[in-house]
Amino acid sequence: MESNENNDFGNGTANPFDELLPPDMASKAQEIGIRKAHLDFLSTFALAVLAGAFIALGSLLFTVSQTTGGVEISWGLSRIIGGLAFSLGLVLIIVGGAELFTGNNLIIMAWASRRLSTWRVARNWGIVYLGNLCGAVATALVVFWGLHYTMADGGVGLTALNIAQTKVELGFGQAIILGILCNAMVCMAVWLSYSARTVMGRIAAIIFPITGFVAAGFEHCIANMYFIPYAILVKAGASDSFWQGIGTTAASYCDVTWGTFIVNNLIPVTIGNMIGGVFFVALVYWAIYLRNKGKNRL
Repeated sequence: MESNENNDFGNGTANPFDELLPPDMASKAQEIGIRKAHLDFLSTFALAVLAGAFIALGSLLFTVSQTTGGVEISWGLSRIIGGLAFSLGLVLIIVGGAELFTGNNLIIMAWASRRLSTWRVARNWGIVYLGNLCGAVATALVVFWGLHYTMADGGVGLTALNIAQTKVELGFGQAIILGILCNAMVCMAVWLSYSARTVMGRIAAIIFPITGFVAAGFEHCIANMYFIPYAILVKAGASDSFWQGIGTTAASYCDVTWGTFIVNNLIPVTIGNMIGGVFFVALVYWAIYLRNKGKNRL
């Protein structure tokens, strides 16, 4: 619902070009959440698969951006470039239309207003999480089969392996904290996009929060559904010539496994993402703008 309060010309006519203000953004977020929660299973799952693939494409572009090919570049500048590259994923989701688990944490605003049941929220999150996983891992498989890791004389594959190694070596508590910080920024990007009335407005709202979380090294569970499985595939399936070309062996990445992916990264990062999205963004804005509105459960 896009209220036009504070957007009148003074003659009773709404200005269609003004961006929405935070109170109207909160109402819009709530109505979008209700629609998402009532979407049928097939549509929800298909849109979630797309979102997983879109985030994977952003992750792929991030990997390429971090492959310097021996060219000297400052660490900070490299991270900012990587953040801009990764923004591709959320731009595709917000503009193209898809269902992302981390962004859908904002659905809790409608639940807090008693306009959605706990079952409706859990159903959406479960379907979307599974669909995101399928989309991200499927994209990792396709990219692997395309021998993308051999580009830059194997540099892209080496970067992918190093990214995954860093992620699975995180401590459990550290991964939760980095997950909290990440999804606070992801949900802020989605929240800010609700203010926009144009495609360019949505893109502009997305880029800075996403670039910020990536540059800062925060952890996103859906992105990691691409980063780590892709590295596992490279580790298991790359040819001897690849390993000779990058000057190392698969044994150097013994910690990059399905077990460490799930236990050391996916579980704690997912927990952190949910805390960050639900408690640091959704419920804060609900308490400010919506806590005294709509009490009827659907």
